[in-house]
Amino acid sequence: MNGDGFGGGPGGWRQVPESAIARAAEILGRGGLVAFPTETVYGLGADAHNAAAVAGVFAAKGRPADHPLIVHIHDADQMRRYARDIPPVAWRLAEHFWPGPLTLILPRGPGVADAVTGGQDTIGLRVPGHPVALALLKAFGRGVAAPSANPFGGVSPTTAAHVAFGLGQAVDAILDGGACAVGLESTILDLSGPVPRLLRPGAVSPRALAAIIGRTPMFAASGGPRAPGRLPSHYAPATPLRLVSDPDREWRHGPRPLAVMALRPPASGTVRCRWLVMPRAAGAYAHALYARLRAIDRWGCRLVLVERPPATEAWDAVRDRLERAARGTAVPGAAGRKESGAARQK
Repeated sequence: MNGDGFGGGPGGWRQVPESAIARAAEILGRGGLVAFPTETVYGLGADAHNAAAVAGVFAAKGRPADHPLIVHIHDADQMRRYARDIPPVAWRLAEHFWPGPLTLILPRGPGVADAVTGGQDTIGLRVPGHPVALALLKAFGRGVAAPSANPFGGVSPTTAAHVAFGLGQAVDAILDGGACAVGLESTILDLSGPVPRLLRPGAVSPRALAAIIGRTPMFAASGGPRAPGRLPSHYAPATPLRLVSDPDREWRHGPRPLAVMALRPPASGTVRCRWLVMPRAAGAYAHALYARLRAIDRWGCRLVLVERPPATEAWDAVRDRLERAARGTAVPGAAGRKESGAARQK
């Protein structure tokens, strides 16, 4: 692990037997789908060298075919297998942040399937910072193409139970490595052009990146290579979500039943809604966010009001996810359903 501790965090991680890792690697080898934990969210993995297996990921998620996947690798040396013209800064970033929640967009190497890259001349690579993910990648020996293990456009899973609820029998195996430490998807940095560009904010901040690359990467809200999680609407819970500046005022005018996610308790002691007080630290908030949204979906509320997070760099990733979720479309039929909590480890 690197020195940033991305593999640890709230709740720790759960050890998976070597026999389960070996079986999961065998399933990948014969073209099956395996859900596995990372420090960010759970991924739905397929052999990056098997176009039919990768197509199975798209089918299971209902994901658009031109939406690229991130290839997870065991160590930085494997970049050479999937990318070409790798700039020196990529090696410096890998040395500092891998394993960890940073995806690098690089020129695509020869032999990489169009299905993985969405037909683009670039590829996203990362080494995940979770012991179970690393054990699986080492046992398998090749890159694993893996988006988040949930129906496309919805809330990403941060536990094995979330995966089982969202994808069910579409997955051949789920490795239960406990709750994800970070809880939001990786930072995506584009190194395929002359200027580094931040395509998606995450736990690795622009300030941390600047310390390695010598400049603050420009945030590209649009344009550049297509990359996961950049659609205007994404990460949407089943319950319609609205961002508000003053939840104490807004809840009074909302429909019932109503839920509120705020950074503080209500001003008055009596409220006629479900009020969740969220952590005031950005990292803890990120860790809790998706699980709280899923809990609200089980309540069957007509709306969730979410207090706007602070407009600071530390909150960039949380703010990005909430803004996209607010523009998202509810997942059909998901509101009010109950998650069984019965995750499989085959």
